[in-house]
Amino acid sequence: MASLRNANPRLKNYFKENYIPQVCEALLCGILVTCPEDPLRYLEGMIMVIIKSGLQNLLWDMCIAPSMKPNIRRLSETYLEQLFELDDQLMTPELMIKACSFYTGHLVKTRFCTWRDVARANENVALAEKMNRAVTCYNFRLQKSVFHHWHSYMEDQKEKLKNTLLRIQQIIYCHKLSIILTKWRNTARLKSKKKEHELILKHELQLKKWKNRLILNRAAAEESSFPEQSSSEGSLVDETLKCDISLLPERAILQIFFYLSLKDVIICGQVNHAWMLMTQLNSLWNAIDFSTVKNVIPDKYILSTLQRWRLNVLRLNFRGCLLRPKTFRSVSHCRNLQELNVSDCPTFTDESMRHISEGCPGVLYLNLSNTTITNRTMRLLPRHFHNLQNLSLAYCRRFTDKGLQYLNLGNGCHKLIYLDLSGCTQISVQGFRYIANSCTGITHLTINDMPTLMDNCVKALVEKCSRITSLVFTGAPHISDCTFKALSTCKLRKIRFEGNKRVTDASFKYIDKNYPNLSHIYMADCKGITDSSLRSLSPLRQLTVLNLANCVRIGDMGLKQFLDGPASIRIRELNLSNCVQLSDASVIKLSERCPNLNYLSLRNCDHLTAQGIGYIVNIFSLVSIDLSGTDISNEGLNILSRHKKLKELSVSECYRITDVGIQVRSLRSSVREVLTLALCSDY
Repeated sequence: MASLRNANPRLKNYFKENYIPQVCEALLCGILVTCPEDPLRYLEGMIMVIIKSGLQNLLWDMCIAPSMKPNIRRLSETYLEQLFELDDQLMTPELMIKACSFYTGHLVKTRFCTWRDVARANENVALAEKMNRAVTCYNFRLQKSVFHHWHSYMEDQKEKLKNTLLRIQQIIYCHKLSIILTKWRNTARLKSKKKEHELILKHELQLKKWKNRLILNRAAAEESSFPEQSSSEGSLVDETLKCDISLLPERAILQIFFYLSLKDVIICGQVNHAWMLMTQLNSLWNAIDFSTVKNVIPDKYILSTLQRWRLNVLRLNFRGCLLRPKTFRSVSHCRNLQELNVSDCPTFTDESMRHISEGCPGVLYLNLSNTTITNRTMRLLPRHFHNLQNLSLAYCRRFTDKGLQYLNLGNGCHKLIYLDLSGCTQISVQGFRYIANSCTGITHLTINDMPTLMDNCVKALVEKCSRITSLVFTGAPHISDCTFKALSTCKLRKIRFEGNKRVTDASFKYIDKNYPNLSHIYMADCKGITDSSLRSLSPLRQLTVLNLANCVRIGDMGLKQFLDGPASIRIRELNLSNCVQLSDASVIKLSERCPNLNYLSLRNCDHLTAQGIGYIVNIFSLVSIDLSGTDISNEGLNILSRHKKLKELSVSECYRITDVGIQVRSLRSSVREVLTLALCSDY
């Protein structure tokens, strides 16, 4: 309708002068009943008919074709008046128009509802078809996903089976080697015993000869003059005294017996009277190690030994000994004791510690690792051991934070410089605050196998322990870069982290700025370390040991940036095992920048070739190198044989090395101490 008005200005003016609702009503009825194919043309034609007929002749069904008009007889006004008994004044045109409008609206509503129901039915059918297609597509994708997972699972199973077979082959090969070595060892032992037996027989025969000569000399002396007798006996005595070590100085005798275990010293004391006197030197019993004879010597002998040498004993080692409480109490008689190791002793209790603390106040080193001590022992430490410097509480899980608070009692443990809290998972942040308050002089801290260790624990400890120079955190996966930030107040020289995935390059930025005197760095198996970390370490002039084993994200570029700095001058030990991105370029750079390098590990660096291995010979200070799991061949082994100072070479799992390479190396190389060839299948 709007288009018609815009198209014909005359028609627009015409409709403004007349009533539009009646026209719209007639046109709408015509469209609903007739349903023409082209509604616009239909409307245009009907409007022209209405204009020609005039609005005075307009009826509601004018736009409906005669064949489609309802068969209803038109009631005249007189008939309606008679039917409803209406007066002429009541039957007005307005009422007629209203009745006509109501009828038209009802008709439109009926037709529209019918059309709406049909449309909704069509929509439901289309929606049902879409749902069927969606279900089919979903089932197909689900089957595809299940098949993909099944295929991945089968591939993993095949890989595991392959690895298992390889492992079984290696085990069989190692078993064969162990059998061969066992047979060789047994044969060697038999030969050694045979030689010893022959030597003993030889000495016995020689002793018999000396006795016979002595008898003959004495008989001859009775017949001859006395000067001749003295000269013959003197020569015999000089010959027999050549093997008597009792005539050596006491210092030399001690050096000899210091290499023997307690069991061997006891056996030597049973040889003869002279040897017994040598084994009873006071200095020989300053350090007694009962751990080597824990399953041989009974408690009775330990009691008698401690009772006899109680004034000379300075160091005692009971590691792993299963002793009675009475035996531990006898340690209290050793008034001069300075070092005590009772680690892994299941029978060591708080009562045993009480007796020792009362009798041995001068202890400097105390190892209580893996014992059953509680807070009672922690209360005794600051009261009796005023000079305690080294304390190990590793894997002691029965004391609590309250026990650590006791360390501040009395004179406290302010002289403590070494502390080992490995495996003490019961310690909380408050416990570390207690340690910081009582042990402010700690310089060496070891906390291994402690998955509960957090950054807050280290922060609480470092608040007052600012003298820490050596730090070991192995098996602490929750330590992050925040720990290095907290340690910026300490003057670290040695740090060791292993198996930590939260330590990133940001930690090494703190190292560069805050620890200029750092000499030892162990960051093995830290997956977050990249080339940027090595660039941060390059300014460290005091660095001598660097261990970055299993840091797989380190490459040639990072190592080059590290070696270009002053840190490469003093580096003595470098471990880059399993850094698979390293290639020959790194080895070339090492040969140019590391004049003092003694130990080098390039284990499982697959990208090394014979050309790179050839540059290792140019590292003249190298003493030990590990090339296990690399692509080294007989040619590379031949090149390494030219190195003059190399003493230890490991080429395990290098499958390209054969017997020919070993033979050539043995002929051309100088004497070496260790050559490892394990799992070289072609060898």
